[in-house]
Parts: sequence; C-alpha cells; structure tokens
Amino acid sequence: MDRLQQSPGERPEQDDRIRVLNPRARVPLSFIIDDSTCLVNLNRFAVPQFNTAHGATHSAQAWRDWPHEVPDDFVRKFGEWSGENGVKGKYSIVPYPACVGRVDRVLPGWTEKQLHDSLEIVRTLMVPNWDIHPEMVTHTWVIDTKTGQPYPEQSLRYQENWEWTDGKSVDELAEYMAYGLTILKNVGLHCDGLTTPGGFGTRVLPELAQATLQSVRDVHGAEIPHYFRHARSSGDESVAPRVEYAEGLETDDPRCVVSIIGCTSDWTGGWDCSSRGHVNRFITPDLASGRMVDVIERGEPAVMVCHWTGIYFNGEEVGFNVFREAVRRVHARYDSLIWMKNDDIARYWAARELTATSSTDGVRAFRAPYACPDFTVQIDATSDVPPTLTHANAQTTLELVADRLALRAGTYVREGGRVIACFDLPKGSSSLVA
Repeated sequence: MDRLQQSPGERPEQDDRIRVLNPRARVPLSFIIDDSTCLVNLNRFAVPQFNTAHGATHSAQAWRDWPHEVPDDFVRKFGEWSGENGVKGKYSIVPYPACVGRVDRVLPGWTEKQLHDSLEIVRTLMVPNWDIHPEMVTHTWVIDTKTGQPYPEQSLRYQENWEWTDGKSVDELAEYMAYGLTILKNVGLHCDGLTTPGGFGTRVLPELAQATLQSVRDVHGAEIPHYFRHARSSGDESVAPRVEYAEGLETDDPRCVVSIIGCTSDWTGGWDCSSRGHVNRFITPDLASGRMVDVIERGEPAVMVCHWTGIYFNGEEVGFNVFREAVRRVHARYDSLIWMKNDDIARYWAARELTATSSTDGVRAFRAPYACPDFTVQIDATSDVPPTLTHANAQTTLELVADRLALRAGTYVREGGRVIACFDLPKGSSSLVA
C-alpha cells in the first residue's frame, strides 16, 4: 500500500508478452464536473452555511448578489456543445443541495414541473455522455438519515466537507452514502460511482473506498463502483486510476472499486467564482506545454476537473469559455485521444489490471472477471494470418486496418513484428491466436 493507504487487493498472473495498451491505443480524456445539481446555484446557498460552520460573522464573498439558479437553458447549451465535440465525463447531481430541497421531493422556490423538466434534461441530454454522481447528500450540513434533517449542531464537525467523516467506520460511511445514492435512484438516475465533497473522507481513505464499493453495489447494483476523491495537478506522480480492494476474481461475483484521479486543479473559474480562469495551465496557446500536454504525453488518462458554479460563473459563463478553449487547443494538437465517461475508464482499468493472461505457442489466453469494450493488446506476431478471437466456441476474425488511428473493436494493425489487436473482451475465458 502507498501513502493513500487503500489496498489493491488481489492481482492475477499476467504474461509480460501480452502488453495491454490504452483503449484503441489512444489516450483517454474525461471532464469531471463538481457542485452541479438541478436548478440550484449551489455556491449561493453554501457560502453562508460554510461561514456559519467556521464561526464567521461576515464574508468577503458577495454571495447575496449571486443568482439562486443555474437555468436549464445553460445546461442544455453546455450539454449540446459537449455532445457536438465528443466531450464526456462525470456530472454531479447533489441530491439535497445545500439543504434547499431534495431532488426526489421538492425544491422550494421552483415548481414541481420545473424540477421535473430539469431532471428530464439530465436523463435525456447529459446521461448518454456523462456519469451521474451524488456528491454525498447536501455538500454542506450533514443529514441525520433517521430524520432526514440536518443535525442541530452547526460546526465543522457536522459539515460534509470537513470533520464529520473523521473516525467513521465503513458501515457508517456506506449508510450515509446510500442515503444520497437512493435519492438519485428515486428519480431514475443510475450511478456507477460517487464524488466526495470538499475534504470528505480524507482521514479515512481505506474506509471511504470500501464504503463506496459497498454502497454503490447495494443501491445501484454497479458491477465496478468508482469514486472521485483525488486530484494531482502537477508533478510526475501517476494519475492513472487505482483499482482497489479486488477480490473474488475467480468467482462469478468479482469485486473491486476504482479511484478516478483528476490531473488538474479547477482552472476554469473556481467553485466560488473567485478566478477568471487560467486556460494556459491546461494547455498554452502554442499547444506546446501545460498540464494536459504533460499527462497526455506520458499516456495516462487526462481527467480535467472543474466546478459547475464556476462554469456558469453567475451567468457570465467564464468557466465554460475557458473549458471550450482548452478543448479546442487539445483537439488542435492531438488526434489520438478518446473521450470517456468515468465509469468507462474505471471498467477499462479494472480489466487491464485484473485479467489473467498467458501465452503458449501463439495462443494468448485471457481470464477476465469483467467484460470490457475496445480492449487493446500488443503482441509479437510475425505470421500473416489475421488474429482470431475465440470465446465460448465462437470465433471472430479481426480485420486489418491501416494504422492505430483506425483501430476499433474487431480490428488489428501490424507494426513490424508486432500486432496491436482491439476487441471487445468477454467476461470469462477467451483466447487470441495470431
């Protein structure tokens, strides 16, 4: 275990003659959006609650002047632009935003129809390209799950963002997580993962990971639960996903949880709109440097991080403009990227690390606890015979393509004495002959 304390769990034997590459031999990109929800402009209601918890009698932030709402017209504008540009990622729906109201019941200040329409935009426009996460329950005061009301003590000890998780057990955390996950299930939003607000869980990281595994499986039946807790915005430390607490890999009920790691800070506008953004930190105008370049060049998933409140920026859309320019620049420099939702990244890394592999007389065997689309491997192969994938007595011959950029499931490319094959990895046993 490293400094993050979580256990990797079981690992299978893997043959070093079978090298698992990124999906379709491309570098994954993803965009994590925190603090989003239906209608409520979260920071407008959160700031005074944060001030109370800190014992502050005043705030330099002009939160009273901020709008109460992030309108659905903006959600639609953002979602449509993202779809047109292939952008995918994670979009939070805070279930009980800043204690204003529950999205499965009522939001005081908005009509029932307005809440219904807002949820429908998420289901129809956002869900195809975005994972939906609860960001715990309120993102502010801790809820007593027995009463559904905030605890009476208004201090940092009862803020989700600060001290409440200190010393909590796996079961205590999982019970609280399940409360928020259930609210989203009640409105037809499926969750394969969750996001931690602020400092939630920072001093109970092993318990946090295991509670995520327990609660997301129990409430939503997720096969590979994942969570967003960590971001590393500089340095050489890996930002690849962490596959944790793997067990039962040889059974019909394998288990693991995946930590998705962001590679940037919020350089779009900040949760409290305190910055006009720093697009050059993502990638510079000459496309030569920046954090995205650093991470993409080393082949790790480049997961950008932002806050929805800064993307909207009280109606100025400052963060949205920063993000659009960052995407334009990244696309201008690279043609070998693949946008993925967080759950797709989690699935790929779970398959990558937990699939047993072996190679004997030209037969590459796989024993996969999880199925995985676009699984891509590099092997030594000098024969001109096309690779053939065998699973459950069915055979599929892969199609030769001109180069890596043309790879998709069911194809392969030759590079000297090597073959790069891309196929949909089935759960269980399969083999590739090349």
